[in-house]
Amino acid sequence: MPDYARDGYVTAIPVVDSQAAAAYRAAFDALAAREGRDASQIGLLDRHFTDEFIWRLASHRTVLDSVESLLGPDVLLLATHVFCKYGEPTGRKFVAWHQDVTYWGLEPPMALTAWYAIDDADTENGCMRVIPGSHLHGVLDHGTAEAEGNLLSINQEVAVSTADVQRAEDIVLRAGHMSLHHGQLVHGSLPNRSSRRRAGLTIRYITPDVRQTERNSYGRGWRPVLVRGSDRHGHFDICDRPFAG
Repeated sequence: MPDYARDGYVTAIPVVDSQAAAAYRAAFDALAAREGRDASQIGLLDRHFTDEFIWRLASHRTVLDSVESLLGPDVLLLATHVFCKYGEPTGRKFVAWHQDVTYWGLEPPMALTAWYAIDDADTENGCMRVIPGSHLHGVLDHGTAEAEGNLLSINQEVAVSTADVQRAEDIVLRAGHMSLHHGQLVHGSLPNRSSRRRAGLTIRYITPDVRQTERNSYGRGWRPVLVRGSDRHGHFDICDRPFAG
């Protein structure tokens, strides 16, 4: 069983039952149909402001209880982002080895990511892979990925040794379950060469003591929402909750 302090992640956390998971998948299906295949791969950023089902997941009690157990009582929702890899037998879309916080402009560079499985995620359809304990080495230098198909925003990639790749762990998740990982954990995913889609919602959280000192990799500032506790620091202009309840 992974230990968050030691390994930098925890996994297989049930969020909703199979019926609710199917409803969330149907809501994503409708969103993906409206937005189109290309946009749905990596273009659905911060849609918790416009699509209620994403907000419901980002503010779900089970998710926030788990996040609070690791971050403490004061929690800001920093961002949401869908990563959707469609099944392609010869597909080349992948996520290079990287750390989440590298180009987020945060000081200190501390964040927590929840990865909610919209679809079942397994080794066949390119589930996330992590290198346990890699979060203990601080923020690492990132270069540019040489292989084509990297889904990351600026094609970033961190160098990883053969030994680290050999000890990487696959994060297999059933739809409706999630994993949590440290913002400095090195992780990535292989292409989806199955016949099935692999869609996941990443939900980013920080504590209110974190500030933004430069623009993020999208060239913009973050728009956090207070989802637990209080903000006694005032480093951000906190956004209102986008949906009631």
